[in-house]
Amino acid sequence: MPTVNIYNSNKNLQQPLKNITHELRELIAGELTSDKRKLIADEITVRFLSVDGEAMIAPIEVEIKAYAYPDRIERSDQICLLVRKFMLDRIRDAKDIRVWLVLAELGHSWQD
Repeated sequence: MPTVNIYNSNKNLQQPLKNITHELRELIAGELTSDKRKLIADEITVRFLSVDGEAMIAPIEVEIKAYAYPDRIERSDQICLLVRKFMLDRIRDAKDIRVWLVLAELGHSWQD
């Protein structure tokens, strides 16, 4: 299942980030749903990491990791831009947010 790591160097934005978690999971599930795999919000893991971000590109950086289905690859930049806009619209004090979508072959440690 997809994972989302949110790296934050601004302690004042920790709670606003947590406040949008449910909506963010829904958005990402919808955007990553593909012809081969329908996702729901509960399948998206979100992790918050507070960092010393003096060398970060933006105060908030988001890294989404998911399986490389062809339709996700085709839309990868669009998905990143949608997630970025969603977050900037909801976190008014965020000066900048950068989003990466890492698509790869994945394995997992459980069986359905």
